[in-house]
Amino acid sequence: MGQDATDEERRRLRAVAHPLRLRMLSLLTGAELSATEVSRELDITQANASYHLRALLGAGLIEVASEERVRGGMTVRYRHPWDREGRTGPDEDGSFLAAVVQELGRRSLMRDASAPGHVTDAEVWLPQQAWDEVLEGMRELSRTVHARAVPPRTEGAVSVDVTLVAFRMEQDRSAGPGRP
Repeated sequence: MGQDATDEERRRLRAVAHPLRLRMLSLLTGAELSATEVSRELDITQANASYHLRALLGAGLIEVASEERVRGGMTVRYRHPWDREGRTGPDEDGSFLAAVVQELGRRSLMRDASAPGHVTDAEVWLPQQAWDEVLEGMRELSRTVHARAVPPRTEGAVSVDVTLVAFRMEQDRSAGPGRP
């Protein structure tokens, strides 16, 4: 990771560069859930869910939405404040992107091939204005997806994957390794 990244950015990136934690952030976008509820939804132990939730909380990527006493104990519900700026910081070493790619592989195995969707891939050159428009369109789509997310298994809702990745490439490397 480069020297420009702050300690806080590094901590956030380390926390989110884990496929299970990416899944948790997705769950906590549309619902306020406890560690027990997260563990049931992701089919992991409650202890494992609590461990990863504490890492996300410590990195400032999730927040406590509520606390309530239940049978002598405390139930904490978490949420992902997706609309807060500066959530993850730079990905200079590619670890976040690697976690996204791994998670996309898992999600693609669950794809409903009979349902409509959209897949695109392009390594192209764009005028700067077009690139700026693409980025703004992706930001708007991201805001819409996050704002409209509902709790898992809500009646009438469908489980979907929306993965948006776009980045500017280094011009002198665009040909790729070993290519002219």
